Amino acid sequence: MEKNDDTSSTDDKPEVRYRGLQALPLIIGNEAFEKLGTIGTSNNLLIYLTTVFNMKSITANTLINIFHGTTNLATLPGAFLCDTYFGRYKTLGFASVASLLGMLALTLTAGVTNLHPPSCETASNASGTSCSGPTSWQLAFLLGGLGFMVVGAGGIRPCNLAFGADQFNPNTESGKKATNSFFNWYYLTFTFAMMLSLTLIVYVQSNISWTWGLAIPMFLMFISCAFFFAGSRIYVKVKPCGSPLTSAVRVVVAAIKKRRLKAPEQPWLSLFNHIPTSFTNSKLPYTDQFRFLDKAAIIDPDRDTINPDGSTDNHWRLCSMQQVEEVKCLTRVISIWASFIVFFVSLSQHTNYVVFQALQSDRLLGNTGFQIPAASYAIFTMLSLTLWIAIYDRIIVPKLRRITGHETGLSILQRMGVGMVLAILTMVLAGLVEDKRRTLALTKPVGVEPRRGAISSLSGFWYVPQLTLMGIAEGFTIIGHIEFYYKQFPENMRSIGGSFLFLAMAVSNYFGGFLVSVVHDLTSGSAMGDWLAEDLNKGKLDYFYYFIAGLGVANFAFFLVCAKWYRYKESSITTVALEVDMTNVKSEKEKPLV
Repeated sequence: MEKNDDTSSTDDKPEVRYRGLQALPLIIGNEAFEKLGTIGTSNNLLIYLTTVFNMKSITANTLINIFHGTTNLATLPGAFLCDTYFGRYKTLGFASVASLLGMLALTLTAGVTNLHPPSCETASNASGTSCSGPTSWQLAFLLGGLGFMVVGAGGIRPCNLAFGADQFNPNTESGKKATNSFFNWYYLTFTFAMMLSLTLIVYVQSNISWTWGLAIPMFLMFISCAFFFAGSRIYVKVKPCGSPLTSAVRVVVAAIKKRRLKAPEQPWLSLFNHIPTSFTNSKLPYTDQFRFLDKAAIIDPDRDTINPDGSTDNHWRLCSMQQVEEVKCLTRVISIWASFIVFFVSLSQHTNYVVFQALQSDRLLGNTGFQIPAASYAIFTMLSLTLWIAIYDRIIVPKLRRITGHETGLSILQRMGVGMVLAILTMVLAGLVEDKRRTLALTKPVGVEPRRGAISSLSGFWYVPQLTLMGIAEGFTIIGHIEFYYKQFPENMRSIGGSFLFLAMAVSNYFGGFLVSVVHDLTSGSAMGDWLAEDLNKGKLDYFYYFIAGLGVANFAFFLVCAKWYRYKESSITTVALEVDMTNVKSEKEKPLV
């Protein structure tokens, strides 16, 4: 750890006092309670919407997909506003309060009778009719609470890790070690929050009281806010310095303006390549992909003005080759990013529907009489993910390293590809288990789920293998994603890169909701019946799983094409203009995966 009085200063910059040791407990406390609050609130929302708000499973699933999709999508504008206008401290403070208000609104929907529809039992006793859904203003209040949570997540997710790292001096060895310790604590608190939420908080919500079950995460979020603001006087507050997205837009605009200019024969020698003296990023070598963008760096003697120091003030007409290569990196990454939309669809739909499957399965824990909450089965995914990371890092990687000669055993894209294959196998296995569950529900039921139908005699522990396999798939793919964006984005775009994972999840949530709606509409009038019926015993959920597995196979083929075409980013630390021949340029080009 670094000393509390660690400072850093230059002749032209004010002294910065890094008090990471003092700030660390507050940062970790804020992170831990924030995760407990948000995860504890969102993990069981599917059950809450179907039991308290009396929504149909299709409607609830679609709403959850939209909520999670918008939550993940909000990280992109959140990162932009943070980098450009507000800075991380103000963004996190505002977002934390927004999350707290959203959780308060959600707690009120459970605790105040007029803010949710009457229960099915009450409605049936009073009128003898079926359950009534929420009124328009009840739904509006619910969506308002969810909206505040979206705003909160949009500010917290892209900023919390970077804000914690800001508290440690990156120019000292102790500061670097402290930063690594912070990252370890961060992921430890995330795993702890997930496990506690999926067990204790979900149990309170499902078996004791929804009001208390939502009030507990709200109180934890209040504690998180208290931890955060308690350290306001000692935090290092990095001022916003502008979003790298602006630079990327300038490159595109400049390339369009100069689209009629002829590209030079030796662009690596003649393109505008000024590097400011304050430039600290790794320099990117010239690549010949997306050569249209090179035109943004062509110097037009008639319209482009070059200052005596080699810089230019025409930022929307003339961009440096470094800026162009940064946009090329972004463009290459997008192809890989797009190929993982279906993977996240598999993850989100499996997570949603395994809850409904568990509701119509035998969830008793042996002869104890204790019934495992349906949402708690997801803990097996977290456990397998945690254990697999340790096994893979300590046992498998050293063996793979000797075989492949690669420092990490497998390359980033290879690890991500393995995760995609495991996700396909997970969906096939999920389909087989669902077929068995439905068969036993129709032949050997052990009870009736009031809102759905017969409960199968199949034990809920039959879902453990597929949940475990999905956890291992996440271990390969999602961690590979994080590493991929961190290493393949230029340094000044890493905040945007951190949002790309959430952006992929957002698109997958929307696409998953669209698939659910389309499959439901197309199959509801078919001869075999609705695949996604409210009563799973009358549906064909296994067909839906096989359908997603089929999409996964097609998507994996698309990924292989993208991986074959992709070139890993390479860089040069030098900050002078490149003066090399084409042979050297070719030797520095990124190598394809296969």
